[in-house]
Amino acid sequence: MLFTKRLKFICFFLTVLIVIPVFGSTAVAQNKEKGPAYTSPPPKDMSFPLMGEFMGSVTSDDGKKQVVGLQIRSIGKDQFDAVAYYGGLPGQPKFSPEPIQMIGKRSGEFVVLSGGPWAIFVENNQCRVVDVKGKSRGQLKRVKRRSPTMHSPAPEGAVVLFDGTGTDQFTTAEMTDDGLLMEGADVKPMFQDFNLHVEFRLPYMPYADGQQRGNSGLYLQSRYECQVLDSFALIPKIDGLGALYRFRPPAINMCFPPLVWQTYDVQFTAPRWNADGTKARNATITSWVNGVKVQDNVSLPNKTGAGKIEEPLLLPTRFQNHGDPVRFRNIWVVDRGLASVEFPKKTTKEQIQSAVKAEQLKRKERAKAARKQAADKKRAEAKQKAKQKAKVESAKTKIDEAAKTSGELNKQPPVEQPAKQPVKAENPEPASKKTELKKADVKKTDVKKTDVKKAGAGNNPDKKVQAKAAPKPAQNKNPKKTGEKSGS
Repeated sequence: MLFTKRLKFICFFLTVLIVIPVFGSTAVAQNKEKGPAYTSPPPKDMSFPLMGEFMGSVTSDDGKKQVVGLQIRSIGKDQFDAVAYYGGLPGQPKFSPEPIQMIGKRSGEFVVLSGGPWAIFVENNQCRVVDVKGKSRGQLKRVKRRSPTMHSPAPEGAVVLFDGTGTDQFTTAEMTDDGLLMEGADVKPMFQDFNLHVEFRLPYMPYADGQQRGNSGLYLQSRYECQVLDSFALIPKIDGLGALYRFRPPAINMCFPPLVWQTYDVQFTAPRWNADGTKARNATITSWVNGVKVQDNVSLPNKTGAGKIEEPLLLPTRFQNHGDPVRFRNIWVVDRGLASVEFPKKTTKEQIQSAVKAEQLKRKERAKAARKQAADKKRAEAKQKAKQKAKVESAKTKIDEAAKTSGELNKQPPVEQPAKQPVKAENPEPASKKTELKKADVKKTDVKKTDVKKAGAGNNPDKKVQAKAAPKPAQNKNPKKTGEKSGS
């Protein structure tokens, strides 16, 4: 009994250890090499709220004010990387691409950055810029940017690949519970020359770096990769967001912070081939990240990275699965052989408001459906529980009745079984007569023994044989009566 109780306690304890992390935290995928990958803001991570973009005026030594843009990202264990630019943030009109790279460490609810001409104290909504003498040089305010092509509706003649309602336009694809496309999807229709609009969201992976941090890609015709990667707050890289993978870096790093929705617009023209299989013209790509052009009509002499070999054969466009939970939505494509539209298509204020309202309505409907599903599940569980309880009560009642019946049977006196009657002989003799016969036989036997001894003394063999054959009481036709003496 004690062993059973201990076993139950151990099972309960292990269940608690497993369940608490699941229900007590935000959506997160775990990888031993990369660390956690959050798909929603982690409430207990004090470094996440300090990430982002800031901008403001800083006074120089000669008294002139300059606009400074700052990007800061967490790299795990309270450590931060940052890059500052004069003129503003990447993509803004007066942006100067010369970076000022900085490092920092969190202390409580703020981060201290160093490495530039000043120190920067980063808080949740603002930064304070201080020179080496401790004098304040200015403040930077938090900035939240939105791509001008965000929520762009599919134009007339476009093929809607994904709008959150299903994956019919893919041969291989999975959706999340909240209606987002997961990485690792292959487009069903194949296109020659096309314009592609994609909205994507990078996961927050503070302990990962380089190609391990929020990696995916748009593989055009399965051959040419437009890189998707969390390269926020880094200088442009040949394998960063907006790059033609390992062929050409983006002209500017337009990556927004992780968990912020971003846009990728790609104009692709396929290569042309001769009848003998030789290539007549290279493929070309122009691409925009968050509304800013990062590749301008770049000619591709060959496939990129791990793409399929070039040949005069159409292949599907793919959303690469690199093991990181990158999410996609609002995907549409214009086949330029069938339609011609303005591209990229910037969103009007009214379209943005309409898209936001539609998204809010979808969220409410999903929340309502989730509540209804939870209520139905709760009712079903309660019904099942009641049914099981009724079965237990019924079994218990049967056991009690059986025990009661058994107890009553035990209290009743035992039933006397009739004694077996001895088998009567045909001519029964009285017991006294049997006793007399037994005594007479004993006396007769003693007499015979005496006669044998006497015969042995006279050396008479005949009498000896007769003495051996004599003791047969049944041959005595005239039994002696009780009280009669031998030799009388």
